[in-house]
Amino acid sequence: MKKAENIIVGISIGDLNGIGSEVILKTFEDTRMLELCTPVIFANVKILSFIRKNFESIVPLHGIDKLDQIVIGKVNVFNLWREGIDLNLGTNDEKVGQYAIKSFVAATKALKDGEIDVLVTAPINKYNIQSEDFKFPGHTDYLNQELEGNALMLMVQDNLRVGLLTDHVPINEVAAHLTEELIIKKIGTINQTLIQDFSINKPRIAVLGLNPHCGDGGVIGNEDDAILKPALKKIFEKGTLVFGPFAADGFFGSNQYEKYDAIIATYHDQGLIPFKTLSFGNGVNYTAGLNKVRTSPDHGTAYDIAGKNKADYNSFKEAVYLAIDVYNARNQYAEISEKPLKTKEKQL
Repeated sequence: MKKAENIIVGISIGDLNGIGSEVILKTFEDTRMLELCTPVIFANVKILSFIRKNFESIVPLHGIDKLDQIVIGKVNVFNLWREGIDLNLGTNDEKVGQYAIKSFVAATKALKDGEIDVLVTAPINKYNIQSEDFKFPGHTDYLNQELEGNALMLMVQDNLRVGLLTDHVPINEVAAHLTEELIIKKIGTINQTLIQDFSINKPRIAVLGLNPHCGDGGVIGNEDDAILKPALKKIFEKGTLVFGPFAADGFFGSNQYEKYDAIIATYHDQGLIPFKTLSFGNGVNYTAGLNKVRTSPDHGTAYDIAGKNKADYNSFKEAVYLAIDVYNARNQYAEISEKPLKTKEKQL
C-alpha cells in the first residue's frame, strides 16, 4: 500500500471560465497539502500561470509533458495541450467547454491506467461540454461507462452522507424510474461503499419516501406502499440494515438523520437541498460504486464570481481529503479481506 504522502491526485481542470482554477490554486497554497498528496492538474502550465497571476497566487507550478515525469511533493501540471486559449472569465464558452472535457477524459484514462491514484474533478458546465464525441449529462455518466461498477452520487460531509435513487431525472419521470431492481442495486452499492470506503462494519441506511407523508396509505400516491416498502423489506430480510421509507419533510429537521450512516433520497432535490443546507459549503460529491476513487466539490462553475477572487475553496479541499481517505480505506479493506482471520487456541 502506498504511503499517504505518495498518493497521486489527478485533477481535471473543469471550465476555465469558472472558479475551478481558483479553488484548485487556493487549495494548494497551503504547502501542508503536499505532505498528504502529490497533485497532477490536467491542463497547460502557461494558462494556469496566467490565471495564477490574476489571483496573485504564490503556488509554484511544475510543468510536465509526460505522466512519468511527475515529481512527488510538487504541484504538477500535465501539459495536455500547447495552444493558447482566449478566456473570458464568468462566461459560457463552447470552445472552453471542450478543453474541460479534454482534461476530464485524459484524467479518467490516467486513472484507469493506474498513472494517478484518485481523481478530483473541478466543476464543468453541462451545456457547453456537449459534442459529437461527448454526449453525457456530466462526469458521473461517463465514469460509469469507463470504470467498472455502478456509479452512484453520494454527497458527503463528515458523518452526513446522502445518496440518490435517481439523480438527473426530470421530476415527472422519477416515479417511473423507481423499480425494485433499481432500489436493490442502489442500496447494495451504498451498503458496500459504507463498508469498504468508510470503514463502517454494519451500516444503518435510511430511505426517504417519494410522496408527501409516504403517500398516506395511498391517498397521495401509491409508489411508497407498492414499490418502496416491499423492496426495502426484501433487502432487510437479506441482512442489510435498511429502514424506511420515512416522510421526507420532517426527517432532517427532527435530526433523525443523525441515527444513520447514510440517507437515500428518491430524487435529486429531495436529498441535495437538505444536504447543502446542512453542509455549509464543505460538502463533497463522491462517486460511489466504481473500481476507482473520484470526488468533486459540491458546487458548480459559479460564473457570477469567477475571476473576482471570491471563491470559497473549502469544498474542493475537502474533496481532496476525502479522495485520500477513501483510497486508504479501500487499501486497508482489501488487505483485511485477503488475510484469513486468526483464532486463538483454547487454553486447556
